Order: sequence, then C-alpha cells, then structure tokens
Amino acid sequence: MKQGLSLRVSQHLALTPQLQQSIRLLQLSTLELSQEVEQMLDENPFLERTAEEAAREEFGLDAADTPAPREDTEREAESDYASAAPSTSTTSTETASSSEAEPALDSPEREPDWEGDGTVDMAPDDSEWGSDAPARNNSSTGDDERADATELARSQESLQSFLHRQALSLRLNENDSAALRFLIESLNDDGYLEDSLPALASGLAGDDNDQFDELVHHFQVALGLLQSLEPAGVGARDLGECLAIQLRALADEDETEEEELVRKTALAICKQPMELLARRDFKRLATLTRTNEELVRSALQIIARLEPKPGRRFVDVERNIVIPDVIVTKTGRGTNVKFRVMLNPEVMPRLRVHDIYAGALKSHKGEGSQALSQRLQEARWFIKNIQQRFDTILRVSNAIVERQKSYFVHGELAMRPLVLREIADELGLHESTISRVTTAKYMSTPFGTVELKYFFGSALGTETGGNASSTAVRALIKQFVGSESVKKPLSDSQISEMLKEQGIECARRTVAKYREALRIAPANLRKAL
Repeated sequence: MKQGLSLRVSQHLALTPQLQQSIRLLQLSTLELSQEVEQMLDENPFLERTAEEAAREEFGLDAADTPAPREDTEREAESDYASAAPSTSTTSTETASSSEAEPALDSPEREPDWEGDGTVDMAPDDSEWGSDAPARNNSSTGDDERADATELARSQESLQSFLHRQALSLRLNENDSAALRFLIESLNDDGYLEDSLPALASGLAGDDNDQFDELVHHFQVALGLLQSLEPAGVGARDLGECLAIQLRALADEDETEEEELVRKTALAICKQPMELLARRDFKRLATLTRTNEELVRSALQIIARLEPKPGRRFVDVERNIVIPDVIVTKTGRGTNVKFRVMLNPEVMPRLRVHDIYAGALKSHKGEGSQALSQRLQEARWFIKNIQQRFDTILRVSNAIVERQKSYFVHGELAMRPLVLREIADELGLHESTISRVTTAKYMSTPFGTVELKYFFGSALGTETGGNASSTAVRALIKQFVGSESVKKPLSDSQISEMLKEQGIECARRTVAKYREALRIAPANLRKAL
C-alpha cells in the first residue's frame, strides 16, 4: 500500500475542570450546595467562611456573558493582597443599607462579570461575598421573637418522647416497663406497631421457649397500656384496630342510646374488610353488620372524623421545609405595580480566600509551591462558580417573572404557557442549563413558595385559536371541584364540558390526569354520605 499524507479538520468541545465544576454546582439544590461548600472548606486550606459583615459582591446581568479580562497574574495578586485588609469596621450602616436597598439588576455597569474563558489567568477577587443582611422575616407582625419554621421543627417533640413521658406516670414493674419501652420504640412514624407480638418476642428470646412465652405475656400487658395512651389509636396493628381504639375512646356516659347504637355500628364496621369502607359499599356493610343502610351512613360519618394516622402530627416537619432561592416582592399599586426579584441572602454562602495563607504563598514562592498555587486557584474557581450559579438563577428568575407577570398579579388562573426554550432563547443559554436552574430551586411569591419548574406548563388549545396553560387548567379544575355540590359531585366528563364553556379544549382523559395530579378523588368517592 502506498503511503500518503492527508489533512483533516475536526472540531470538538473540551470541558475544562472549571466548566465542569460550574455545571455541577448549577444543578445542585440548596442543601446539596451547602454540603458541597462544607466539603470544600474541609479540603482546601485557602478557602474560609467569614462571619463578619462585609460588602457583598453584586451580580452582573448585562455583563454576565462577557469574558473576563486577562491581566498579569502577579499584578492582580499584588493589588488583591494590598487591599485585603478588613474594611467592615470602616463601613457605615448607611452604606450597608443602601447596598441592600438597590437590587443588583439596577446597576449592571458597576457589577463584575463572572463568565470566565476556562483559563487560570482570570482576575481573582478574594474578598468576602454573600449576604450582609439579616435573615428575612416574612411575618407582617414585626415580632422578632417569633420562631421560624426551622426552630419549631427542632423543638417539636417526637411521638416516642411523648409516649415515654406519659409512661412515667404508670406504676409498672421492671419487666412491664421494659416491655412498654420496647413497644414504643418499635412504632413507625404513623403510630402503628408493624410487627406482631410473637415476632418481637422471637427476636429477643431466640430458641428459649420459656422466655418466649414470658415475653409474649409482658408484651400483651404492655400493648394494652400503650393503646390507652394519647394520641388515641396509637399502638394499633392495622387500620381497623386503630379506628376501633378511637371509637371506644369516644364512649361517654352522657351519650344517648341512638349515639351509642351508631358508635357500636361503627365498631362493627371496623371489623370488616377496609375495602368495603373505601368503596362505601353501604349495602354490603349493612348486611355484614346486620343493620340498615341509614345506620351505616351515620356510622361512616363518625369514622370519617377519626385520625387514620395517630402519629401524623409528631412527624418531624424539618424535612418538609423549603428555603426559597429567590424572593419576589411586589412594589407599587394599580397600573404602576412592579415586582422586585432578589436572591435569598440566607442560602448564599459567605466565602473568601484566606488572606494569610495566600499572602504567605505569594511571598515564599519557590520549589514545591506549584501544588499550593493550584489549590489557591481552585478556591478562586469555586467562589467564582458559586457566584455564577446565583447569577444564572437570578437571570432566569427575572425572565420568568417578566413572562409570568399575570400570575404574580392574579394567581395561578392567569398562568400562561411557557417552555424552557423561550427562556433559553431570551437569555442566550442552552435548554439544559435552564433545566438545571429550575430543578430543585424555589421562588417565594405573593401566592406562596413554588419550584421554578412550576412556571413551565404545556399549552392547551382554545376556541379563539390561543393557548391556555396546563397550570391554569388545573387551577380551574380545582375551582370547579371546590364549588361543586357535595351530594352531586362533578364527573370528569362534566368538568370537560365546563372547560369547553370557558373556551378551553380539554378531553375527559386529560381532565382525569390533571385531577389525579391534584390528588382529587373520583366523583363516587367525593360524594357525601
């Protein structure tokens, strides 16, 4: 074969470590970002968290997509470390308050750009960044002593602690007291005892039959004591037993014969399969309980007021707390209404490069300092990428608020259709970037805290040729169901016809899908007894 020389032009995209880190930080949630910051603080000695108040770096929107200027690194470091002295003591209160009062998007000409070109020759900014404002208090009462949701969650008593505290008032011998403590610790979050008493005893006694029988006896005594504690229904093995315990607790000396009959009928219903109760099969329940349908209906009304999960109110609510990344506030009135979009200062970490370590590295450059210089550059990259993360979130949030302004004025009924591509084309970003920004990021609005993805919904056709947002359609369905007659609830077909009267083309199957997404029961289960 004759050898030859050929030239081929190819193009490929190489992700620098800085760009990879920027993409990874962008898709993290607030909790994941906090964990990432803690890990970086442990690994990189040049990175430190600062607690004192300092001038917060503002985010530049207009200059966010421009490349950073490339200057001499030595000259940059010299100027940085020369001005690294703390300036918080000389900053007045008026200056701090004025920086808070003006949002970042009002002064793009003074804001630095965070967009790098992937090189290490960027302009380093080692000053502290983050929030210098106190935690935002959304309470309109102005009570500073009012505990926030996190504090309430931390101070909330668990179900086990509540039961142990009640058990202290019981006079029990050592064995029964130990058995009661064991059963309390064996309860799940709903207050149910999932394992049977023989199974619990077998796990402790092993092959010792005498000890097994003794443990079962103590557990039976302890179970009776456990089911007598508050909340009523705790310690039940199944739903029927839980409801029966609560019904027996409702017994009163002053109840009439009719009320007693209804309660006993309810007790008899709880002994039947729960599927019949869920289907509201009145005829079958009346036959099994040897009563009439009218009495069964009255008994089901009592059962409906019971708590199927006694431990519900003791569940740790801290895991359900959502801290918004963006806060939207309303300003102005009437036609001059405007919405201010700002980053939540509580979720923005305060980081800076350690001045002492960086200064020592600069003054003692020599052999072996290459690895330390790399760690210093990693710290600068990390701060810059976090800044760029919040900058991108702010830009996307501003674009969302601008397009969904009707929602912020009138609520979810005024939501318009929106797809990721519209925001991506407006900001000059990729759809995947918008998807990362809107995932697990939350916005505090006048109508509550919602995920950024909430503002994106598919379009449904209208009779006039326009489009209606699926979010607005779901809100209409919720409104229709909320105003329906409890004796004659609306079916999916009827809701579909009502939407057509509003000019929205929505099939019955689509209505059923939206209804299930809203966790609304079918018409036969919404019907009043």
